[in-house]
Amino acid sequence: MAAIRRRALMLAAPGLALPFAARGQGAWPDRPIRWINPGPAGGAGDVMSRLAGDRLSAKLGQPVVVENRPGAGTNIGMTAVARSAPDGYTLGLASIASHAANKWLYPNMPFDPEKDFAAVGMIALVPNIVVVPPSIPPKTLQEFVAWAKGLGRPLNFGSVGIGSSQHLAAAQFGQITGIEIIHAPYNQAGQMNTDLIEARLDVLFQSISAVASMAQAGRMRPIAVSGPDRVPAFPDLPTMREQGVDVTTTGWFGLATPAGVPEPILARLDETLAASLAEEELRQRIIAGGSVPTIMRRADFARFMAEQSEKMGAIIRASGARLQ
Repeated sequence: MAAIRRRALMLAAPGLALPFAARGQGAWPDRPIRWINPGPAGGAGDVMSRLAGDRLSAKLGQPVVVENRPGAGTNIGMTAVARSAPDGYTLGLASIASHAANKWLYPNMPFDPEKDFAAVGMIALVPNIVVVPPSIPPKTLQEFVAWAKGLGRPLNFGSVGIGSSQHLAAAQFGQITGIEIIHAPYNQAGQMNTDLIEARLDVLFQSISAVASMAQAGRMRPIAVSGPDRVPAFPDLPTMREQGVDVTTTGWFGLATPAGVPEPILARLDETLAASLAEEELRQRIIAGGSVPTIMRRADFARFMAEQSEKMGAIIRASGARLQ
């Protein structure tokens, strides 16, 4: 009996290193997991969250419930992630806005993108396609640059908001070519697309999923891809880099948790996400939406986000963009 009591005291001793299962409340996960998408319902982030979340759910044996928390350029949703308990039951969709651009745009950020989160892994790159009205002459990017320089006025372009990959790609385009370009942020992509088709806008650096059918139908003219590589949805469309304008800014989505989630949970999430992205069915569904499924493990994804932040900071400072 004395030996049993001594054993119990040893297990309860402060500072004693115990296996994770002994310290926690049972094996993880033993209840549904919340996945916060900091964008609107039906948007690219919502679709990506549900695609990847469904596969995580199947592999982890618990529901992964997507909760849309849009607003303030992803800051509202990702603040909710950062302030959640670090127990593995809240995940967040990291993006170029939340983890690379916003810190340079907002003077009072509600979170630190590096200190307040733990990286899990990349999900997909989300290249943008450069489209112009079919009523204007240019059919290539080089022709468009020459046309724009001869306009005698600034170019007008739209995006889903300051700090979006669309805005940043256009800003970089203006910096490289020396073309003055005026930004018109939109709340809805549908009106933005209509304004391009009717030539009220000169160019869009739009997400492929938002314009693929219209571009293929000839309602708008694709002239380039604003990413480092060609994309499966438009395999014959050259990148901007191939056409002499070295814009490689592209959107991306990845998975993050609040800082402080136990190592065994992070390791399992990392493994599960990578295994899900290796499945051909998920890969094809992501490709069909115009994105490029990308396996990037925890450490590499953390480095990638830090590098993206420095790159976006330089573009934003040069553009003079700022939000309150």
